[in-house]
Amino acid sequence: MSLGDKLLDLRKKAGLSQEDVADKLDVSRQTVSKWETDQTVPELIKVKLLSKLYNVSYDYLISGSNLNGDITSIEMIVDEIDWTGAWSKKYPILASYQGVQGIDTYCEKLSKLYDDCKNEFNFNDEDTVLVLKDILYKKFKFEKNKIK
Repeated sequence: MSLGDKLLDLRKKAGLSQEDVADKLDVSRQTVSKWETDQTVPELIKVKLLSKLYNVSYDYLISGSNLNGDITSIEMIVDEIDWTGAWSKKYPILASYQGVQGIDTYCEKLSKLYDDCKNEFNFNDEDTVLVLKDILYKKFKFEKNKIK
């Protein structure tokens, strides 16, 4: 996968327009377009800023790896993303909750719940996370609908 393809893919996944990226990097929209179509290559300092913007490693952007869009390649990209950092931009609580007094108690309770769920149902780690996430999301939706 070319640098331009990576940049286009990451921009779309981040939900940003070329104009948004241009504003954040202090370049023109046309410059972003040229990067994404491999007409030009960004300066190294801009690549560094892009890696921070998209929460991927600098190495991922500049490496010549031949990611071809299959599911394994997508998983490699997903594993490179700092999800807490990425979502903290939209939900600032994710960047600050660790400093809330007493939060450690809930971390311990959730860790125990995780272990109990994993062991009782013989789930692997990934399945345990997905099931607990789904349960929490359903609870969130239920509470949100109660308010309406």
